[in-house]
Amino acid sequence: MCVLHIIYDNPAIGGNAGAAIRLAANTGAQLHFVEPLGFNFDDKHLKRAGLDYHDLADVVIHPNIDVCFDALEGSRIFAFTAHTDHHYHEVQYQDGDALLFGNEANGIPEEHLAHPRITCQVRIPMLPSRRSMNLTNSASVAIYEAWRQLGFPGAL
Repeated sequence: MCVLHIIYDNPAIGGNAGAAIRLAANTGAQLHFVEPLGFNFDDKHLKRAGLDYHDLADVVIHPNIDVCFDALEGSRIFAFTAHTDHHYHEVQYQDGDALLFGNEANGIPEEHLAHPRITCQVRIPMLPSRRSMNLTNSASVAIYEAWRQLGFPGAL
């Protein structure tokens, strides 16, 4: 079965993490959280957003971005940022690709965007004068496009 990866780099909001767990469970993506985390797994918002999907999701917690990238050896890594002209839907996604998202307040740190493992920086188009979308809404848009391109393997 095809495996895609969603990476949350230093996520801060438990509710978004819970929604990401649910997203990973429903798409078969492996979810990676890079520490530090701005919540703990006892967070009521995380539990509520994740509902009963926690046992259905493949979640890995990494102490830093290098350990995360090392665990994804051979994967292409697409960094989602508002600071590029390349659009996410123009990528031809492959089995094993990883989609990297920064935290809710600051996005992906500059040093992580410049990491040599980053294959390409991409953006989700939005109307002018809009700063950003919700973190898990963005991840949903992106992972479903990648999964669609691969033919929704494993889906009913």
